[in-house]
Parts: sequence; structure tokens; C-alpha cells
Amino acid sequence: MTHNGKTTNIGILGADGRMGAAVIRAIAEHPNARLTAAVTAPQSTELGRDAGVVSGGSEIGVSLSADLKSALNACDVLIDFSAPKAAIDAALILAGTGHSGRCHAMVSGTTGFTKTEDAAFEAAANEISLLRSGNFSPGVTALSALVELATEKLGRGWDIEILEMHHRHKVDAPSGTALLLGEAAAKGRGLDLSQSQVLSREGMTGTRRDDDIGFATLRGGGVVGSHEVRLASSLEMITLSHDAFDRSVFARGALSSALWLVDQPKGLYSMRDVLGF
Repeated sequence: MTHNGKTTNIGILGADGRMGAAVIRAIAEHPNARLTAAVTAPQSTELGRDAGVVSGGSEIGVSLSADLKSALNACDVLIDFSAPKAAIDAALILAGTGHSGRCHAMVSGTTGFTKTEDAAFEAAANEISLLRSGNFSPGVTALSALVELATEKLGRGWDIEILEMHHRHKVDAPSGTALLLGEAAAKGRGLDLSQSQVLSREGMTGTRRDDDIGFATLRGGGVVGSHEVRLASSLEMITLSHDAFDRSVFARGALSSALWLVDQPKGLYSMRDVLGF
């Protein structure tokens, strides 16, 4: 996929994280993508090092920097796997009237936002092309569409429970993917997820409400990502599931999304838009 028939210049925010490194490796393998900026936190011990080496590959001539504004002048699209504050800062710079750089598109896989942060972040889509996703796997995107269809067609009488497991280093819970699947289930049922979600259970919880969407979180080992959506009636149960075997599936999905996004008008997009669901 190309941008006006030319190589697309990519910037990475969160370049020394697990996903940032995976995206850098994906860019190195793509004929129409080039890494031109790699941004990390000011306190990172990787500052100044070559981004290719930090990602586990060979030198590519791009050093890790904490200078976000310079990075946004050096790329066509920014791919973000950082933290909520860093992601919001980048979006506000891109959407600001003082930004005259070449970059006006942002793909973000950052999770863990509060409701207020969510609103502030998505407001940037009024001025830039912004694509958000809790998961860039084509399989998860298909799964979310199936979950929405199933909850819509089955209707009331089927309880919805979501189970997710990730590696022991993941810092937020539930995962962005679990919440993405919860949103799909809520949409199919005509519910507001914020009013229906049950994020934990302990003690004397009482009986389950009809419109609850329950979440269960597991952490351990090196699990890349495992998700199940269970729809249970009094007579039967449906389990829709997805397992990721390698983090590269998310990196390749994020890169494909970035190459697609540079040609789109300003607005808010998702992986379903990229894949045509």
C-alpha cells in the first residue's frame, strides 16, 4: 500500500516499548514504508540509540529522541503505542493551529484512558485523521463484528461474559481488546457499555443482572493475547475466541492502518474502516 505512489514516512511514539519495537521491525520489512522518527519518554535509557538496534535489528540511521514536535515535522503519519498522556499530547499538537508540519494523521493503539482522556483524545479527530483501536489484528476485528452480530440476533436471554489473558508485564486491565469486544457486544444488544460493564466480582455480589457484560482478567507468563466472549443461555453456550501467537500481527496491522490512513480525510476511524467491515 502506498501514499500517492511514494514511500510513506512513519513516526513511532513509544518506540522502545514492545509494540514500538515490533512496528519498527515491520516497517523495515515493508517496501513502501520508511521510519523517519522514533520518539520515547525523556527519562528513557534508550535515548540517542539507533531505533533499529533497540528493536532487535540492524542500524537504520534513526535515533531515539524525546523531541515530539521535531518528529511530527519528519513523518507523514504517527503510530502511537505509548501512554495516555503522551498520546493526548501528540494528538493536541497535531490538531493545534500552531502545527504546520507534514504530519496530520495518527494511528493509536494506546489503552488505559479515563473517560475524560478519551473525550480529549477523540476531539482531535475534528482536525486530523485519527485511527484508534484496542487491537490491530484482522482476526480480532472480524471477531468483534461476529460478537456484535451474535448479540444483536440472539437478543435478551443470553448472558455476556468476556475473558482475557495477557503476559505478566501488561499494566492495564481489562485489555483494550476486551473493552473493544465489550463495546461490540453492547452495540449489538443496544446497551451503553459504561452502564452495563462489570469489571470485577468478589464477595456477596448478588444475582447477575440481565444486561450485565462481565469481564474477567488473567495475567501470566508471556501470553501475547487471548480473548473469549461467552454467550450463555439457560440451555446452551456459544464461545467466540481469538488467540494471538506473535506480536507481529498487531504491528503489521498498525502499519497497514497507517498506510491506509494517510489518504483519508480528517475524522475518527477504526480497524473496521480499514478492512471494510
